[in-house]
Amino acid sequence: MNKLMGEKMKNSPTRRELMAGFACAVGGRVLCSTVAWAGIGDQDFHAEESIHQEPVFKASPKRVYEALTDTKQFSRVTQLSGAMQSGMQLGSAPTEISREVGGTFTLFGGHILGRHIELVPNVRIVQAWRVADWDAGMYSIARFELVEQGSGTKIVFDHTSFPKGQGNHLAAGWNANYWEPLAKFLV
Repeated sequence: MNKLMGEKMKNSPTRRELMAGFACAVGGRVLCSTVAWAGIGDQDFHAEESIHQEPVFKASPKRVYEALTDTKQFSRVTQLSGAMQSGMQLGSAPTEISREVGGTFTLFGGHILGRHIELVPNVRIVQAWRVADWDAGMYSIARFELVEQGSGTKIVFDHTSFPKGQGNHLAAGWNANYWEPLAKFLV
């Protein structure tokens, strides 16, 4: 709000933020985040500062949750990922995933690191998530909401607060290294 009132700030609002704020004030039927827009249908939309995806899997929420939070299962998912299939050199650290809130995880040979902020079995995973080569102390937030959909599960996924300019790369990475191999694993 202070941004829109003309206060001098180090980071003045972008035109997109001003337009979103105006739409919220006038319409009320618009998604009102200045950094995120929700996906429509099966499409993925992301602004520079956020990613929203809604992949659907032919497995129960319990099975999807287990695949994402169990070290042995997710290690098998990573072996099916685009990064691993391409022979990309990511490091040699083993996949490790804590099952506790506050616990850490190390994925893709140590290329992805983080800590669990919230774990609600079969319902939600929220992580402080980072790529190993980001600046020290830089973490983004990855939120996986598992929604039962018929005999399957839709993940309502939101990824925010990552470094500017990383949106396209990260969005493609979630598809190639998480959703596509997860779908193969869950068959």
